Amino acid sequence: MNNDFITHKNWWQRHKRWFLPSLGILCLVIGMVLSSGLGAIGSDVTRAYTDPELYDDALNQVKLNTAVTKVLGDIEPIDRFAILEGQIHYSNNGQTVNSTIRITGSKGKAKMDLKADRVHNEWRYTTIRVRIVSPPEHKQSIEVLYKKGN
Repeated sequence: MNNDFITHKNWWQRHKRWFLPSLGILCLVIGMVLSSGLGAIGSDVTRAYTDPELYDDALNQVKLNTAVTKVLGDIEPIDRFAILEGQIHYSNNGQTVNSTIRITGSKGKAKMDLKADRVHNEWRYTTIRVRIVSPPEHKQSIEVLYKKGN
């Protein structure tokens, strides 16, 4: 048996009929993501992730609040996954932020809500609120900082 006349097609020859439909679907998905606002959400998360002083300064104020430390104990530093899991919304050309992230203490867990404005490259907080999640018997909301007009 002579196999000299059998030709093997390369990858492109075998798959070229799927290239254009696949490319079209990819472009459609990218267009839907960009038009749906998911791109802006990803941008907000990235901005918050690269701006550690936004959360570090707020957490320092929370650590100074005796009502919070009484319920949560020693509060741990905010890890980067907490930022990715949280909710972040920038407005006013990135000069105002509303955010919620989780914080963890030695005695329990909570959510920290904050509102801040960037003034002269420094975050000025208008609201810092800690919502105790666990232990359930201490579930409450503690205002760490609140300025009228919010």
